Amino acid sequence: MIITTTDAMPGKKVTEILGVVKGNTVRAKNIGRDIAAGLKNIVGGEIKSYTHLLTQAREEAYNRMVNAAIELGADAVVNMRFMTSMVMAGSAEILAYGTAVKLK
Repeated sequence: MIITTTDAMPGKKVTEILGVVKGNTVRAKNIGRDIAAGLKNIVGGEIKSYTHLLTQAREEAYNRMVNAAIELGADAVVNMRFMTSMVMAGSAEILAYGTAVKLK
């Protein structure tokens, strides 16, 4: 499965657009991370526990998008993007989306 953020691929031609595919996950922070984050907020620096949490969330959303493309019989997903939004205080949604296509 080819995944790209571009709308074209050298040497390949899109022969059919199968539709938009997406995958998402909602993750919440926890009290342990909040305490450490509060301390980092005072002294500055990367909040590694949140970085790890969001990295895992992006991977899960990405994998769900790829699985949706596989279910459609796609050869590739073009114009792939990530989007993040706050769902409620303390939780965020990560969405991966793109266009599933057949290639020649």
